[in-house]
Amino acid sequence: MNTNFDLLFLGHFAVDHNVVDGVTEIASGGGVYYGGIAAARLGARVGVVTRLAAADFPRLADFRQAGVEVFAAAADATSGIENTYSSADMERRVCVPLGFAGPIAAADLPDVTARIYAVTPIIAGEVDLPLLKRLASRGPVALDVQGFVRVRVGPSTGSGAVLAFRPWADMVEGLAQVTYLKVDRAEAEALTGETDLTRAAAKLAAYGPKEIVLTQSAGVMVYAGGQTHFAPFTPRSLAGRTGRGDTCFATYLTKRLTSSPAEACRWAGIVTSLKQETPGPWRGTPAEVERLLATA
Repeated sequence: MNTNFDLLFLGHFAVDHNVVDGVTEIASGGGVYYGGIAAARLGARVGVVTRLAAADFPRLADFRQAGVEVFAAAADATSGIENTYSSADMERRVCVPLGFAGPIAAADLPDVTARIYAVTPIIAGEVDLPLLKRLASRGPVALDVQGFVRVRVGPSTGSGAVLAFRPWADMVEGLAQVTYLKVDRAEAEALTGETDLTRAAAKLAAYGPKEIVLTQSAGVMVYAGGQTHFAPFTPRSLAGRTGRGDTCFATYLTKRLTSSPAEACRWAGIVTSLKQETPGPWRGTPAEVERLLATA
């Protein structure tokens, strides 16, 4: 077992239902899935801490094939989301929660080290503030705020539940634990009240995060050291839209281990563009990205 990782991802592995024009595909998903495999393809040593139903453990073979080490706890259910799109506008989706695998406990954490602890949950309740503090005591924490503000609303079983944005009650104390923060445009505006993304990022940075990775349909903006960097998304199609933000954040974190914020931003823009063209995790190579960087 590897005990030293570049990135240790924490969050629920998901089994999602992706619906496009009424046609449903059941697919593996979650931030740990899209992000973990992309980081591994870029050469990072990656571990994943997750929870899911034992019946879905065979799906974890995708991780092993990518060289990702998985620390999985059995749960009563596997988390998942039904993402409904219209092919005419893959930018917009309706998200309905399916199962929920329960909170990740301190006992689920393996005795390993990581250069960055990447907290990438999909639904609020997967990771709590005490666990976040425990991770921050070990090393730098990267956090996708989606998993703290996207809340299941409605019945706990059966149909009728929806995912809705809700304020993160522990945000001030939580963000103080974070080094790298990922938000999308809607989250940034809701959390700060700012429609100008640079001002929104600066406000979020004031809570403690040193670097803000902000995604939107046009591309990725990074706010670091008071400076902003931008890289466009230029996909030829949006067939692989699901997992866009997870891929972007994982790419940025992986490249930040060896590169500047500006360079990591450029890599994130290209890898995310490529990922959006094909469903599933990005499975390209660094050489492919380098060729595109050379012609950009």
